[in-house]
Amino acid sequence: MKKVCLFMALLILIGLAAGCKGRTNDGKVEITVVTSFGEGDGNHENYVNAYKAYEQASGHTVNDRSSVTNEAWKKDVILNFDSDNDIDVLFYFTGADADSLIKNNKVVSISEIRKHDANYAANMKDSMLPVSAADGRQYSVPVNGYWEGLYVNKKVLADCGVNVPGSDYSWDQFLTDCSIIKNKGYTPIACSLNEIPHYWFEFCTFNHGTMSNHAILPAGASDEIGAIWSEGFNDMKVLYEKGFFPQDTTTISDQQANFLMTENKAAFMLDGSWKLGWFQTNASDINDFTVTYVPAKGERKATDIVGGMSMGYYITKRAWDDPDKRQACIDFVTAMTTDEVVNTFGALSITALKNGTKLPGNADALVKDALKMTKGCTGIVLAVQDGLNPTARDMLFNDVKNIVTGKTTPQKAIDHCLAIKEETGG
Repeated sequence: MKKVCLFMALLILIGLAAGCKGRTNDGKVEITVVTSFGEGDGNHENYVNAYKAYEQASGHTVNDRSSVTNEAWKKDVILNFDSDNDIDVLFYFTGADADSLIKNNKVVSISEIRKHDANYAANMKDSMLPVSAADGRQYSVPVNGYWEGLYVNKKVLADCGVNVPGSDYSWDQFLTDCSIIKNKGYTPIACSLNEIPHYWFEFCTFNHGTMSNHAILPAGASDEIGAIWSEGFNDMKVLYEKGFFPQDTTTISDQQANFLMTENKAAFMLDGSWKLGWFQTNASDINDFTVTYVPAKGERKATDIVGGMSMGYYITKRAWDDPDKRQACIDFVTAMTTDEVVNTFGALSITALKNGTKLPGNADALVKDALKMTKGCTGIVLAVQDGLNPTARDMLFNDVKNIVTGKTTPQKAIDHCLAIKEETGG
């Protein structure tokens, strides 16, 4: 009888221990959060400040497992879910990347959350909340939208006698400027084709397409969109063959390429709005940098840009089914998406906030230039890469270095990508 009692007592203790996982002794909880705001991301400090404020206000603890976004990070997130992860809140992409999470019931819709808390994401325009292509519902609450633009080292350009690009910057002028910059001993374009080739892919293909067809995926390399992609890849190959990328662009990391800008070794870098914070952290003089329009050709105007609402906060089904964590996660997402917090993550004209974003009182020259650039844009298209599932996109971008070095052709890379897309769920 004593053995039975001891056994029952042990079972009770095990049950209590399991029930206490993620909880502190005073009833507060620990929530595990994964975002792309890891060390090295331009908004890392803003993110940390925001979640620390949440911890102080709520008494809850954030187990932050954030890392800087890249293709490997995206795959790791999905693998975490496939292996019965313990993520409670996820800041992740809103396009095809998230389809598997939604189809497998790993995250909770905003409409479901609002049945529990009607004020969830109340400061956002519902029409601007990303809609999932998987089921037509809304799941993520964005911090803000994004744009992609050409960051410029004005100090390098001045030494080369090259003018800062304006709203009518053409591809031909860009090639001429890059030649001058290279002959002066600088790297014209800071970019890792090994890790982050997709910004140049977006704009090089956009330069051969239109506002209406940029976000359309090809059915094959031989159709109209496939031909546009091939021409875009050929332009990237020209940039590589002319030596406008870093000499080791097919092997270096994105971080190594980035520092060519702040070390005054490179003139141009194509990146997103999130890079503002990185320059603010790493530039010795922020006034040496600006952001402007990407060179254009064909029907595209330089002032036509790539942008949208690509990432947001998701509450996972695992956390939602935990009555002790549910409200803590709602409060966390709410705290991370207030008007005040969103405004610290970059000056943007693309936002879901009902009140819009505001120019900070202490805005530096780069932030002011960014707002001027976005306000002057004549059109915004979504990034076409977001229509590819992670496996297919990873395959395509891994092939960029093979395309520019002549190891494969654009047509073969495109058809390979699309075949993988079909094999992995379309």
